[in-house]
Amino acid sequence: MNEANTARPVSAAAERIRRHRQRRRDGFRCLTIELHEFEVDCLVDLGCLNQDARNDPLAVVQAI
Repeated sequence: MNEANTARPVSAAAERIRRHRQRRRDGFRCLTIELHEFEVDCLVDLGCLNQDARNDPLAVVQAI
């Protein structure tokens, strides 16, 4: 059997890095931000965030 024709399995880490690099080429960036409670309060006061959803990270991201 010729080793050059043998497909090696791709590790999960290698696949994760490949996807990360593709997203970067596509213009996506992953950002982590910290908000003070005051800033979350402002989102609620502006009507961008429902008071009941203030502890829901996805709702806060959507409000931003």
